[in-house]
Amino acid sequence: MQVQSSQTIKVSGSEDVVAVRQLVRKCALLLGFSIVDQTKVVTASSELARNLLDYGGGGVACLEVVQNGARVGLRLTFEDEGPGIPDIEMALKDGFTSGQGMGLGLGGAKRLSHEFEIQSAVGQGTKVSIIRWKNA
Repeated sequence: MQVQSSQTIKVSGSEDVVAVRQLVRKCALLLGFSIVDQTKVVTASSELARNLLDYGGGGVACLEVVQNGARVGLRLTFEDEGPGIPDIEMALKDGFTSGQGMGLGLGGAKRLSHEFEIQSAVGQGTKVSIIRWKNA
């Protein structure tokens, strides 16, 4: 897989969550994603950026345009140095929340993505990467 371009946004406030959403929508539009695929990747990015802020205490979001053969997509990586997730399997279940949310963030982001990877260690933070391919 080749990275065609990348951009990183520091997420430390609600305005940064909005900036992530806007950047993801702009890139998805430029790549020719359908309206459905744009909505899915923007929604996933919004959930993950919000989690970064609410549960990780802020962090960084990296957006990359990637290519794998003829396929082009967006890889989004969200990384924090927060408390980590003690039980990833439980955190991915619908309805699970460690805060005041609806408990759809991680599991919903996974369903909205073609590829999903999460790494977390208690006391060391969390890293979530997703890929949404164009017309996959």
